[in-house]
Amino acid sequence: MKHLLAAILLGVPFVALPVAADAPVYLDPSYSPVERAADLAARMTLPEKASQMNSSQSAAIPRLGIAAYGWWNEAGHGVAREGTRNGGGPPTLINTTSYPVDLSLGSTWNPDLIYREATLISDETREIFRNNTLDLSLYSPTVNLARDPRWGRNDEAFSEDPLLTAALAGQFVNGLQGQTPSGETQNGYLKTIATIKHFAANNSEFNRVNGSSDMDERTLREYYTAQFRDLIRNSSPGSIMSAYNRVNGIPAPASVHLNDTLARQTFGFGGYFTSDCDAVYEIQAGHHWQPANAAAPLDQFGRTAYAQSAGEDLNCNAGYKDGKNYGNTIPAAVAQHITTDTGIYNENDVDVSLVRLLTARIATGEFDAEAQVPWVAAARARLAPGTWTNADTNAAVTETPERLAMAREVAGESTVLLKNDRGLLPLRVPATGAYRVAVIGTYANPPTMYLGGYSSIQGSAGVAKSVTTYAGVRAAVLAANPDATVDYLPASDPAAAAGYDVVIVHAGTDDTTAREAHDRADLALPGGQAELIAQVVAANPRTVVYLETVGQVDLPPGVPAVLWSSYNGQQKGAALADVLTGAVNPSGHLPFTWYADLAQLPPIGDYAIRPTATTLGRTYQYFTGDVTYPFGHGLSYTRFRYGNVRVDRHRVDADGTILVSADVTNVGRTTGADVAQLYVRTPAAADRPKQRLAGFRKITLRPGQTSQVTFRVSVPSLAYFDEAAGRYRVDPGRYELRVADSSAGRGSRANVAVTGTLHAVPEVVTPRPVAVGDAALGISQRVVFGTGSRIDPQLTVSLTDETLAGYRTLGDSTPLPAGMRVRYTSNRPDVVSADLVALQPGVATVTATVDYRGRTARGTFVVLVRG
Repeated sequence: MKHLLAAILLGVPFVALPVAADAPVYLDPSYSPVERAADLAARMTLPEKASQMNSSQSAAIPRLGIAAYGWWNEAGHGVAREGTRNGGGPPTLINTTSYPVDLSLGSTWNPDLIYREATLISDETREIFRNNTLDLSLYSPTVNLARDPRWGRNDEAFSEDPLLTAALAGQFVNGLQGQTPSGETQNGYLKTIATIKHFAANNSEFNRVNGSSDMDERTLREYYTAQFRDLIRNSSPGSIMSAYNRVNGIPAPASVHLNDTLARQTFGFGGYFTSDCDAVYEIQAGHHWQPANAAAPLDQFGRTAYAQSAGEDLNCNAGYKDGKNYGNTIPAAVAQHITTDTGIYNENDVDVSLVRLLTARIATGEFDAEAQVPWVAAARARLAPGTWTNADTNAAVTETPERLAMAREVAGESTVLLKNDRGLLPLRVPATGAYRVAVIGTYANPPTMYLGGYSSIQGSAGVAKSVTTYAGVRAAVLAANPDATVDYLPASDPAAAAGYDVVIVHAGTDDTTAREAHDRADLALPGGQAELIAQVVAANPRTVVYLETVGQVDLPPGVPAVLWSSYNGQQKGAALADVLTGAVNPSGHLPFTWYADLAQLPPIGDYAIRPTATTLGRTYQYFTGDVTYPFGHGLSYTRFRYGNVRVDRHRVDADGTILVSADVTNVGRTTGADVAQLYVRTPAAADRPKQRLAGFRKITLRPGQTSQVTFRVSVPSLAYFDEAAGRYRVDPGRYELRVADSSAGRGSRANVAVTGTLHAVPEVVTPRPVAVGDAALGISQRVVFGTGSRIDPQLTVSLTDETLAGYRTLGDSTPLPAGMRVRYTSNRPDVVSADLVALQPGVATVTATVDYRGRTARGTFVVLVRG
């Protein structure tokens, strides 16, 4: 693996400047971040360790040179909050760049664009956060799937589809962390730490804190966690936030199955887990959870022990709080020797979590000379350190022309042309003479623009750099024709729209309609906006409706032209004007299904995806009813033709790969971009998807131009999870591959016959070292070993069909498969030998190399040896 986090785990040191000969290991960059973290953790008392495991804030330890650190910071669509407050939520930032929200990013279908935006967000974060080195843990992005239009946080999702979500959010993670688009390190340091959230199945607000998301294991793996799996493997996010809810009855923060079996052992996650705020508290207060091996529901010490030993490394302690947190309960919980799902809770559990947290901080360069950390030098070159203040007096200095241009570009590319009857768009503004445009709607010219949840505040300086719909349309039309008239009309008089050449109605939703903790009961536009639209259309058939909403909404019939986006950032008005006038040819495509009727859907608290005798299923993969607009739909001012689909083979083994090519031609008169989407239909079998997205590519073509698009499809990626066997299997038979412009597009297709079965080989190796004899004491993991200890690595090997071999949890292991070979190497054999004996004080990284069926996989662990 080439990813930065993998390099950290493999014990790869960063290129270092000289350090003092007597410098402790944790200050010596010639050691890897995880080795340094182990050394630093070992220097702390248990209360000091506990003090580092609260989000808001972890405490300063002056004797070790550790600063107070705020872990809860927000940057979902622009850096918006920094955790500078101890004991409370992070203050909202003033005058930082506000970009379109995730759902708008989803409609771009453009990973490169998202990478460029996230890069600018992390640049701005480094510029304004304390000392350019602190509080660099960002609770972003949200990667839960938009599987129901009523969900209150659909605007924070990228898509209803796991593959599309992982592809787009993966580039958001890469941009935030300062990695290349392929997930590789650029300079040896993390720029910021991305947190993908909420793990898992946190998709309904009415019961998000204390409800249970219930489903079978197949649905959990194939749908609700698939995007997390792909993000972990392709972009190595530094952090995962667990969810508030239970999954199949077990609170997510304390779920060994979610946090350990799936995320770490199966998917290969190597970062730290943070709770949602205060999800650990809710184990007791909301869920009243009594584990199967507990005599009573958990108290404040039990919830700490169960969560932290299950892998919940950080306690976000500034939400629904009762004053009890990791910082003030860990020492007492350790003293009580609480039996949890992983053993007897003890200080070794604390060490493992603390090392993960400190590794992340060290990897950002916090403990290194500032001149050595390129992200610090670059930030200070752009903005003098100490000159930015969180007040309107900062003059919105970080809202630079480059960032505002990016916000405008993303907003324009996210806009979806749903409908364009009679070719009403683009507007044909004459160069001279009378031309009258009316703009209507409270969202078109508000005193304060709604920018989505977790947005920064735009003070007067930020407002001056923002553009409303009315301002953007007026500027664009008058630039094209100085003789034109652009009026903002009150919604109270729709009949006044009758005499205009074109009318633009901006309708929308905001946090009074849907938000965190509040789902929608229906899909109606709030505040009589549907009636307004109908009245305006009746008065003037040359009406364009722009919907800026949390997701799907009901729209009255008869509207000739409809544009949609989600909350589109502070440059939304300029971007919309670009699309209306044709300066930007719309290329957005829906990242979700626009259902024909809400009555087609099961209750929002029903987490099943596949259809049943009484339900039609969810998402384009399974939904069997009619839709208004299909997943992937989006029109252009030009037209595209798909044809000549071909495959490199018509017969392939279950372990094989297929190359699929198709021709896309712009058959219109305008240069435009379209999204070529590859869908795969599996052989007829019980409960399989009707189709699923297997690849996509956004291409720009001139009029008459034809381009070939090529997709590489791994047949194992088309497998299904067989619950009875506990593994993924590939259905044999004929697979249809179709390249089209939406999930309902006819496109062009080819067939491939798949034969054979999956040949499972090693994918992830996860060591969980203990000293020989620890198991009898209830100790299931440790970092610190005594001199002379013999080390049991407790290896778990995950194969490519997601079966696990070896150690699972204390008292639950299976033999490694016959023929699987394991060997160990130590980077400091004088500290830890290759035969796993702790020889003398120091720190070493041990690599376990697993060979099986011609495939090699590796995992590492760090050992801190004390005399």
